[in-house]
Amino acid sequence: MKNAVILALLFSAASSHLHAEIPVKSGEKIAFLGDSITQQGNGGPGGYVQLVGSGLAANGAKVEIIGAGISGHKSNQMLERLDRDVLSKKPQWMTLSCGVNDVWHGANGVPLEDYKKNITAIVDQAQAAGVKVMILTSTMIREDQATAENQKLVPYNEFLLALAKEKKCLLADLNADMQAAIAEAAKAGPVKGNVLTSDGVHMAYPGNEMMASGVLKGFGLDAAELSKAKEAWLDLPGTSNVAAKMALTRRQMQQLEKLAAARKTTANALIDGEFAKMVTTLLTSEAP
Repeated sequence: MKNAVILALLFSAASSHLHAEIPVKSGEKIAFLGDSITQQGNGGPGGYVQLVGSGLAANGAKVEIIGAGISGHKSNQMLERLDRDVLSKKPQWMTLSCGVNDVWHGANGVPLEDYKKNITAIVDQAQAAGVKVMILTSTMIREDQATAENQKLVPYNEFLLALAKEKKCLLADLNADMQAAIAEAAKAGPVKGNVLTSDGVHMAYPGNEMMASGVLKGFGLDAAELSKAKEAWLDLPGTSNVAAKMALTRRQMQQLEKLAAARKTTANALIDGEFAKMVTTLLTSEAP
């Protein structure tokens, strides 16, 4: 009995140790190939690309991000620039997010069979260059799965799921995650506006967090590691913004401009700085 308990404890410890081994290591490069969703995802600390980097860093893996998202791009264009934007930069990893524009652009999009050839070629060329690939299923086109565009997107994502298995790629099923998040929000009652996106396609902060969480799960982070990442995200400067508007007299504005000039800045920058100080003081004084 005693030996059985010891063996169980050793097995548990070994399993825990093995799970803690995130495949991405500090110093490695991750290229994020995609369209405008990826381009915007690398445009600030609250974008999904940057959140992935921050989430990995919070768990001990400080990586170099290679942004390779271009607005409007489809699978054929990503294939054409794969060497220039990804392979030539020698990353150890590449995430591939492609499909929204192939479907969304209608007659100017990419038919399914051509899409399959393009995506397969991207994965094959990346793997031949020694790059490990994570495939991201395409996120929704409008936050309603019943739309014609989302229904057209279904076989594209089914292909990605099958390809990831065939090519032994890591997988982040972001389409499933997105549908689940929208369904969860609807449980509280009718949803007004968008849940995850700013316009039905491009991500607002909740959507970026959803995407980053999916990618981190794809890299093998467990619930505790994801929690550590999300805790780190809460303290990232610039992930949220507020706008304050104040009516001034012309005399007050002139006084502000004079004060700003003396400090070698602009009136708006001066006000932004003072407002930030005020918010910090307010939150500190109101802290429990």
